[in-house]
Amino acid sequence: MAAHKDEPMTFWDHLDALRDVILRILAVALVGFIAAFALKEPLFRLILAPSTPDFILYRWITAAAGSMGIDASALQDFQVDLFSTTLTAQFMIHMKMAFYISMVAILPYSLYLIFGFVAPALHENEKRSSTKVVVWSYILFMTGIVLNYLIIFPLAFRFLGTYQVSDAIPNIITLESYTDLLITLTLLMGILFELPILAWFLGRLGVIDSAFMKKYRRHAIVVIMIIAAVITPTTDVFTLTIVTLPIYLLYEVSIMIVRK
Repeated sequence: MAAHKDEPMTFWDHLDALRDVILRILAVALVGFIAAFALKEPLFRLILAPSTPDFILYRWITAAAGSMGIDASALQDFQVDLFSTTLTAQFMIHMKMAFYISMVAILPYSLYLIFGFVAPALHENEKRSSTKVVVWSYILFMTGIVLNYLIIFPLAFRFLGTYQVSDAIPNIITLESYTDLLITLTLLMGILFELPILAWFLGRLGVIDSAFMKKYRRHAIVVIMIIAAVITPTTDVFTLTIVTLPIYLLYEVSIMIVRK
């Protein structure tokens, strides 16, 4: 029996193992979706919290400004009502958001299963490197998601939701447009926070090094500011700085990562 275990796996054995991994991920995803769908009230309290003037970000800013003798209470002085304009909209959005939340929730387990499938083909040093890459990719991705939820999306929503070209044209913000913006910004920030991982891969391939990144640092800052301006279409310097600073810090971290 032991000799049989030591035999190399055939193509079909690998295919069976991959099928098992996919089926496990799908099973856990289904359980996660059902759980998220069933928890409708807490799920949408979490999703809709950034649309309210008492969101934690505004309370933080107001408290910080108050400690410096600055009245920032106007930041919380806004009201944006969300509407549903089609018969099936709320049900479909409920399903969509439950799906996305479940995907984020099961991501660690999915990565664990996928890595377990790939790991036997790697050498020990490759396993160690791959483990670090997977772990840090997840940490950076989740950091981007949290930063977006706490800071970037609330400010973007407040600006866009209250912006009017004329008082004669009221804003009618649909729940669908709200959730679409939330999902889009969440994915963008999660991907942008993978910059150090991308730099590490390019460094390993010899495409870039720290000298190259230092040489084009000024160009990178301009590109980062443009990206930040696109992500957060607001007119205030504070929001632009809040988005630009962490991405720039990731660029500096990337320089240290690719240093030879």
